[in-house]
Amino acid sequence: MKILLAVDGSELALHAVRHALQLVREGLKASFVIGNVQEPATLYEMVTAPDPQVLHDVRASAGADLVTSAEALLDAAGVDYETEVASGDPAQALVEMAERNGCDAIVMGAHGSGDLSAALLGSVSHAVLKSSPVPVTFVREVAEDEPPVGEAGDDPGDAPA
Repeated sequence: MKILLAVDGSELALHAVRHALQLVREGLKASFVIGNVQEPATLYEMVTAPDPQVLHDVRASAGADLVTSAEALLDAAGVDYETEVASGDPAQALVEMAERNGCDAIVMGAHGSGDLSAALLGSVSHAVLKSSPVPVTFVREVAEDEPPVGEAGDDPGDAPA
């Protein structure tokens, strides 16, 4: 299985990477594509840039910098991965990246919890979900006072009899 990990440099994106690595530790055989999407150049940037290649290089460098933490996690886990930095509309670019790399799933961070999760799902997350031809897993931010999934007390069925 090949999984696209959408990474934007945030701690929430790293939570998603850790989630995917947990699946591997539990027996999933997977390789990964770390994907980052940089916003396209603004009209002002295009007009004032001395060379269009400079804009491309700056965005590529920024994207490479934003994926280093995710790469470090995957390196430490000893799993195979590729890295791709694209430019453009983030949702569209992520879906195209998944298709181009033959990914079977997308894992990404998403804000929101409880009954409001659908309302709080970010526009990029929502657009990826609507247009992705493969399953999308959202890893949400866990509130500090909320126990992580799987801890005792999480499910009444977990309590000792």
